[in-house]
Amino acid sequence: MISPTDILHGKVLIVDDLEANTLLLERMLRGAGYVAITSTINPGEVCALHLKNHYDLILLDLQMPGMDGFHVMEELRAIEPDGYLPVLVITAQPDHKLRALKAGAKDFISKPFDLADVLARVNNMLEVRLLHVEAKNYSKTLEQKIQEVEASRALIHRQSDEVRRLYDEIVAEQKRSIELSLQPGAMVGVEKEERTATRWVRSLRLRHPWLQINLLTAFAAAAVVGHFQETISRLLILTMFLPVLADQACNTGSQALAITLRGIALGDLESGKEKALVRKEALLGLLNGALVGLVAATGMYGVATVQHLHSAPMLSSVVFLAMIGSCFVSGICGAVVPLILKRLGADPATASSIFLTTATNIVSMGMLLGLATVLVKR
Repeated sequence: MISPTDILHGKVLIVDDLEANTLLLERMLRGAGYVAITSTINPGEVCALHLKNHYDLILLDLQMPGMDGFHVMEELRAIEPDGYLPVLVITAQPDHKLRALKAGAKDFISKPFDLADVLARVNNMLEVRLLHVEAKNYSKTLEQKIQEVEASRALIHRQSDEVRRLYDEIVAEQKRSIELSLQPGAMVGVEKEERTATRWVRSLRLRHPWLQINLLTAFAAAAVVGHFQETISRLLILTMFLPVLADQACNTGSQALAITLRGIALGDLESGKEKALVRKEALLGLLNGALVGLVAATGMYGVATVQHLHSAPMLSSVVFLAMIGSCFVSGICGAVVPLILKRLGADPATASSIFLTTATNIVSMGMLLGLATVLVKR
C-alpha cells in the first residue's frame, strides 16, 4: 500500500522556462512536505534527467521557446518502456488541455497557480504513479511465480490434491490481476483485446463507437444547459459554478463506480448485497455533498457579494442544495449503473463511465439552473 510518506518522497521534476515559475512551484511543494524536487528551465534536459532519475512526476510547461512541452512528451514516450507518461502539464491556454491529454499527459494545472489545486493534483498524480509502479512490480513478481509453477507442473501433478489446489489458486489470482489491470482502459472505451501492438485501424474500430456514444450523451447534457439559457443570461455568475458542481458530482460518482466495479471483479459483491451498497453510496454522496456544498456556497456568497448582487444569500443556498442533490444522485448512479449493465449482460467496466458522466452532468447542471430559476427571481 502507498502511504502519505511515500507520496511526499516521490521524485518530482519541474520544467518551466521561467525561473520564477519553477521557484514558485518548488516553494509550494516544499511547503507541503515534498522532499525530492528537481527543476530545470531547459526542456532539452528533461529526457536525460528522467533516464537518470526515473521521476514519479514531471510538471511540464507547454509554452517554452525552442522546444515546447508537446515535443518533450514525444521524446518521453520514446524512452518510457510501458508508455505511461507521469506528466502533469502547466498551461494558461484552455485549448491546449485536450491536446495535451491526447499527447499522453495525465492531468493539467492552470496558470495562474492555485495552491490548493496544485497540491491536490500533484498528490493524486503521485499516488496513481506509485500505485502503477507497485502494480507493475507485483505483476512481474506474480508472472515469475507462474512461470516457476509452470516449469514444475509435472512435479505438481504428482503431489497431493492440496498442492494442485494451491496451483489453481495462483493461476486464478493471475487472471484476476490481469482483469483488474485492464479495467481502467475498459472504463474509457479501450477494449480488453487491444494491446500496444494492435494496428491503428483495429484500434480505431474498437474505440470510435464509444466516442460516438459519449458524444450523443454529451448532447443530452448540453440540452439541459440550453433549456436554461434565460436563467444563465439573467444570472451569468452561475456559469462560474457549473464546472465546479459537475466536477464534484462526477468525482463522487466515480468513487462509487470504482468500488462497485472492484467488488464485481473480485467477487466481493455477492447477491443480496446490492441494496446495502447503494444505500451506503447514497449516504456518502449526501454527506460529502453537504460538506463540499458548504465550501462552495461560501465561495458563491463571496463572489456574489463582491459583485454587489442582492441575491447573494439565495445564490449561495442554490449552490448548497444543488451540490447536495448532485452528489447524492451521482453516488447512487455510481453504484447502480454497473449493476444494471451487469444484469443486462453487458460489460459494466466498458460502458459505466459514459452513462455515469452523462447522468451526473445532467443532474448537476439541471439542479443548479433549475433551483436558480425557481428561487432567484432577480
